Amino acid sequence: MKKIWLGALALLALSGCSTPTALSFFSSLPSGVTLLEEVEAQPDKVMIPYSKYRLDNGLTVILSPDHSDPLVHVDMTYHVGSAREELGKSGFAHFFEHMMFQGSKHVADQEHFRLITEAGGRLNGTTNRDRTNYFQTVPANQLEKVLWLEADRMGFLLDAVSQRKFEIQRDTVKNERAQNYDNRPYGLIWERMAEALYPQGHPYSWQTIGYVEDLDRVDVNDLKAFFLRWYGPNNAVLTIGGDIDVKQTLAWVNRYFGSIPKGPEVDKAEKQPVTLAEDRYITLEDRIQQPMVLIGFPTAYRGAEQQASLDALAQVLGSGSNSLLYQNLVRTQKAVDAGAFQDCAELACTFYIYAMAPSGQRAQLTPLYQEIMRTLAQFAQQGVSDDRLAQITGMAEANAIFALQSVQGKVTQLASNQIFYDQPDRIEAQLAQLRAVTPQSVTQVFQTYLHGKPKVTLSVVPRGRTSLAVRQATFVTPERLLPVYQKITEQQLEYRQVVDNFDRSVMPAVAQAVQINMPELYEIHFDNGAELIGTVSSETPTVQVEIRLPAGERHVEAGKEGLANLTAALIKQDSAIRNVEDIQAELDKLGSTISLNTGAYSTNVVISSLTKHLPETLRIAQEMLLTPGFKQEDFERLQQQMLQSVVYQHQQPSWLAGQAMRQVLFGDSVFARSSDGTQASIAALTLDEVKAFYQQHYTPHGAQVIVVGDIEPQQVREQLAFFTDWHGQPAPILRPQVIPTLTEQRLFLVDKPDSPQSVVRFVRRGLPFDATGEMYLTQLTNFNLAGNFNSRINQNLREDKGYTYGASGYLSSNREVGAIVFNAQVRANATLPAIQEIIQELTHFSQYGLTTDEMAFLRLAVGQQEALSYETPSQKAQLIGQMLTNNLDRDYLQQRNRLLKTVNKSTLNELAAKWFVPEDYQIIVVGDAKSLRPQLEKLSIPIEELEIIQ
Repeated sequence: MKKIWLGALALLALSGCSTPTALSFFSSLPSGVTLLEEVEAQPDKVMIPYSKYRLDNGLTVILSPDHSDPLVHVDMTYHVGSAREELGKSGFAHFFEHMMFQGSKHVADQEHFRLITEAGGRLNGTTNRDRTNYFQTVPANQLEKVLWLEADRMGFLLDAVSQRKFEIQRDTVKNERAQNYDNRPYGLIWERMAEALYPQGHPYSWQTIGYVEDLDRVDVNDLKAFFLRWYGPNNAVLTIGGDIDVKQTLAWVNRYFGSIPKGPEVDKAEKQPVTLAEDRYITLEDRIQQPMVLIGFPTAYRGAEQQASLDALAQVLGSGSNSLLYQNLVRTQKAVDAGAFQDCAELACTFYIYAMAPSGQRAQLTPLYQEIMRTLAQFAQQGVSDDRLAQITGMAEANAIFALQSVQGKVTQLASNQIFYDQPDRIEAQLAQLRAVTPQSVTQVFQTYLHGKPKVTLSVVPRGRTSLAVRQATFVTPERLLPVYQKITEQQLEYRQVVDNFDRSVMPAVAQAVQINMPELYEIHFDNGAELIGTVSSETPTVQVEIRLPAGERHVEAGKEGLANLTAALIKQDSAIRNVEDIQAELDKLGSTISLNTGAYSTNVVISSLTKHLPETLRIAQEMLLTPGFKQEDFERLQQQMLQSVVYQHQQPSWLAGQAMRQVLFGDSVFARSSDGTQASIAALTLDEVKAFYQQHYTPHGAQVIVVGDIEPQQVREQLAFFTDWHGQPAPILRPQVIPTLTEQRLFLVDKPDSPQSVVRFVRRGLPFDATGEMYLTQLTNFNLAGNFNSRINQNLREDKGYTYGASGYLSSNREVGAIVFNAQVRANATLPAIQEIIQELTHFSQYGLTTDEMAFLRLAVGQQEALSYETPSQKAQLIGQMLTNNLDRDYLQQRNRLLKTVNKSTLNELAAKWFVPEDYQIIVVGDAKSLRPQLEKLSIPIEELEIIQ
């Protein structure tokens, strides 16, 4: 089952230090640019080379060349998050992030998204408590354009701000809050915890998303004042990595950013860790079936001396199968899930422990809470061993190397560490801190921050069942005491004027197209009936091996749904030789991972390792794969976990919509089944059925192997000797399925009582997968209708109407069947108009097709995406996997590119008329049926309330 939270020891801002060196290049710097330091690559260290500069206006610039792929990543981070907001104006930093995509003086509304998409790039922005960042990954020839765009919104955003844009984005943020907080199971836990952990007025006492009432009380001048206060170049870090020319890049940065005046001075925020005088117990009633307890202990702040020891403590207590909480609560089936992590931010940190109870009769939180307290007492008695710390260090050191596989990963680390530590590269320093952790230091932080210390305990219980809580609530969030709102007038705003010696309205021309290097592939065919495709990738000393076995959910007979998943889960438990704890301990010391995941047609064994540790890692994979333990106690525990996972997933509105789509489109066939299985199918499975499935389907005959990494083909042959020697029979052949024919259009209503939002889906059957045929061309046709941010449906529902946080459409397919889906999660009172707008968009598009401008946009955007597609080992493995799964030609991407360049607009318009007629779609709505039905009846479409198979 998927973890709800991830452990916090992952090196969130990995970087390292080195002594800055003087450069002869210094004398050639542009006027107004100062070199601060340069850190060069050192072969014996895990690090990110960079050079750091400062413009006269205070903008910090970090450059990190990497010529391995023809792409660049640009990150602009402002040192402002929700912690800088005023009381009563919560959510403003995040709200402003939205406004930064709404155009500026020289960039029209929605053009930033369009231009980056047209360039074949990706972009987004994120806000947290302490910083806001905006980032783009584009082909290297688009760098100057990205810098022009970023500079325009830094220097000229307010020229384009309007009250209407403000109101539309306010609606979008409200929809985002409803989708990710109010309408999501357990979505309000962090809001409740923060209100109890921090005193009213503390910068962390509210969430980044903010309160709706605060968003409603402000206007556009508040937004302008926020920009003028915090969005100056002296409060920003511009980080650029990838295939760049340093001298040229600096010249562009100075040209576009150098004339932007600095903003008000920004002082460092004072650290504000908190303490509690006594325990606080709070209760949250939610639309859930599995109660959960969440405990928060205040600790220190980000960068504090004891942070590494606290992170290690979190690993020891609650991360992985060797953790105390897993052993005491999950392995014993007292909890569905349990763990610990430290949530660290600039001003304060919190150490969290959580446990989720099963649904049904065992849905009691008090026993779980008591078991957590016993586990803490156990740690107080026994502490942690040097061997366990060696496991934690081994995995952290490997993660530091894996984090260097993408330019975006490196740039993000450099930017974050500059913002918070004024030291971009800290990998070696942070690893040194981790290596310095001792059993004594871990025990010390436990005694300082956890043992017998006041804490906040949150009980999340089903509505109306507060008796399940750990204890009756002793704390209720007090009424917010807000200052009187002071309206800001236009006269109070102090604008900063930019004076240039060039015309900013002229968008930079793009350099010649980048040279895209397809991975060079090699093949190995095994005598046991398996085939291997691999590619050498030597950018990091890592290897990824993926073994695809003919053991997918499609191979499971009716009534046994979930069998493939359960078999894969059991493979990861005790082997016939060792228990899972010993196996995991060895993997952690090596810094390796072995995972099994099940798809429609295969179970994939994914092995990730440092090159030097691949032989040992493959021996562990051999042990797990060829000598599984298949113990009855492991089977029973995992079966119960899967049952509880089904309960958890089925509370999600998006899952309900997905299952409704499968039932509506595919009737009683296997394609209507959820890959998770149902409660009935999982409960009926037996260990003998698992063993039989393993015997039939875990075979090398027909298996496919993918290898990507720093290893030569001959070494691959040698190190995969165990796989070469493995022999088996072919897996049973799949039988074709008969799918019922859909007739008239219907609206299927799935009841989710009291839901503040509705999931709306238009669905119809499509074509099976093809790489260059009608399915692919239909996918191209959809690109402008619903396939990108600037598409017609998203612009209508999100940007024009404010009905949703996002609307999209996509083609889903495998080798046998396909579907076309249009999806939006909208506020409940906009359900009917949203459906009407989608119908209108489909009608117009199917009748009139693409415009000439849309056709040009499609060719550019899709044609240049390839430069970003093969950077990391996992991306290369995904490309090879697509080839193997669908038996594609090795040059299928080149075939697609030729097709993209030559296909006529009339051909795509014919496909629009064939596949996007609204009457051909079934409509699915997940929401509060009682309030929605009277509205939906106005559509004059037959309504059927659908019972979801669970």
